Amino acid sequence: MKSGIYDILKARFLINEEANAAKNWRFIVFIIFLAILMIANTQRYEQKVFRIVALTNEVKELRSKFVDKRSQLMKLKMESTVSQKMETKGIFPASVPPVKIKVDKEEEKSFFNKIWH
Repeated sequence: MKSGIYDILKARFLINEEANAAKNWRFIVFIIFLAILMIANTQRYEQKVFRIVALTNEVKELRSKFVDKRSQLMKLKMESTVSQKMETKGIFPASVPPVKIKVDKEEEKSFFNKIWH
């Protein structure tokens, strides 16, 4: 039992020909490769998470700017605001309400109706 533990601690299984040292080295290199691959994958995942957080914050900021500009536009489109701005230029709102003008459209006669009439 003691010699088995000492052999593992001294890494004799990596240099001993009887224990297939080449096979052990290949397995260790494979484990190291998997560890490096896992670390790289975790790094890429964290970068994507940081990018998602940054984009989410940017979307929130742009949405708040949009809401602010939309409210400013609604205020500027109000009739009272427009009339105040026009009064400074000497244009006043009409005292008579507008009248709707209706124009009747003539029907186009088809080719056969033109021939017979």
